[in-house]
Amino acid sequence: MTGVQTCGSSDLRLRAAIDAAEGRGPGAHLSDASLRALFAATRNIAIVGASPRPDRPSHGVLLALAAAGWNILPVNPHPVALASGIAGHPCYPSLTAAAARLPDGERIDLVDVFRRPEDCAAVAREAVSISARWLWLQLGIVDEASAQVAAEASMPFVQDRCTAIEVARLGIRSMFEGDRRG
Repeated sequence: MTGVQTCGSSDLRLRAAIDAAEGRGPGAHLSDASLRALFAATRNIAIVGASPRPDRPSHGVLLALAAAGWNILPVNPHPVALASGIAGHPCYPSLTAAAARLPDGERIDLVDVFRRPEDCAAVAREAVSISARWLWLQLGIVDEASAQVAAEASMPFVQDRCTAIEVARLGIRSMFEGDRRG
């Protein structure tokens, strides 16, 4: 070797996570004021990878966001989730199917993603295709390709943060709380 060090994919993911946490890279850190403004304009939240299992983080986040007043649209193509729903909410096989169930003039505002990083770019592309307002990759999920998709669509993007933690930290609730459809 000539002193050139190569990075494995885990090294690249670690570097991307550090960059995201420090506000660098394509998924630049949104300020508290920006998060407040985005949440204030949010009515409908799709949770991709929502689980019917109460022991899963996505289930707890779904319950917390619903309790804070947002209309929740769980997305999980598993037949059990589709047949039974999740925490009393009907479940959809895709973002496209969830968006089609909204009243005319409404859209999915926030796409909150609980998927492996390698699956997130496809979710980001679907979020762009349904004209979602913003994209959020949950705590522990960092994906540069998703950040790039969001950036190219001028879509606000958050990664490696938890929606439920941020909502509690900022002390915010849905402005549409009395208007839930779930």
